[in-house]
Amino acid sequence: MKKLTVISGKGGTGKTTFAANLAFLADNAVLADCDVDAPNLHLLMAPEIIESESYHGAKLAVKNNKLCSDCGNCREICSFNAIDAENEIKEYKCEGCGLCVAICPENAIKLQQRKTGEIYYSNSRSGPMVHARLKIGAENSGKLVSRVKNEAESWAERDEYELLIIDGSPGVGCPVIASLGGADGALIVAEPTETGISDLKRIVEVVEHFSIPAYMVINKYDINIELTHYIADYCKENNIPLWGKVPFDESVVEAMQEGELVVDYARDSSAAESLFEIWKLIDEIFRQDSSSVESLK
Repeated sequence: MKKLTVISGKGGTGKTTFAANLAFLADNAVLADCDVDAPNLHLLMAPEIIESESYHGAKLAVKNNKLCSDCGNCREICSFNAIDAENEIKEYKCEGCGLCVAICPENAIKLQQRKTGEIYYSNSRSGPMVHARLKIGAENSGKLVSRVKNEAESWAERDEYELLIIDGSPGVGCPVIASLGGADGALIVAEPTETGISDLKRIVEVVEHFSIPAYMVINKYDINIELTHYIADYCKENNIPLWGKVPFDESVVEAMQEGELVVDYARDSSAAESLFEIWKLIDEIFRQDSSSVESLK
């Protein structure tokens, strides 16, 4: 089983659209939505939830008022101002560091696990899908990303799927690093804009740091041909295979408005044709049989 993580240096490049359409073209793949802070892959994949479970990714200090002597030691030592003048713990400020637990002379404070998100196991329009949603304001999204990815890997291995496609988070932070762990390749979706190029270089550095093979695609390449040439030259200079360029195509927008995928909704469109060609390269490198895409065209 091979693992391909689809990432981008910034939001809005079309990363999730790429992941969804590629998953549709793969006839033997599991899909993982690792953008847990702002998941939207389900909007394109129409998953039917089979099972869900609560995710507890953090701890919260909880006080037993019957044991508390109101000495104030916890308030004085708390670096996050999570304990008010009445020595009550403010949940939204607590970081779960445990200092108050250690200093309390009455053993009146304990750390308890708290729910920070939800994990979903679903059947999507292209096959099995694991996805999640982090609670608003919750932290440690990297831990939830790792959990989603691991659950998807287990599903793929158990049912003998050949490919795991991971829709990573935008940017270069902890969730992105977690989504890249153990990947056999990173498909970087770039856009020909000044900010897109700046963020592209940052994500390339992250991928290279973890010695993961990088592959590049340029989305909406024809909105700025000069910058597209710049990205192509950058790929050549850094030995990054440029797998394809997808033009701006209104059929992509039309498909999304209908809740469809362009490779199914408008197969003869220029964007769909480009995605078919990109999938052929993925199929040849990550799977044994590269004939599956031909049957879909």
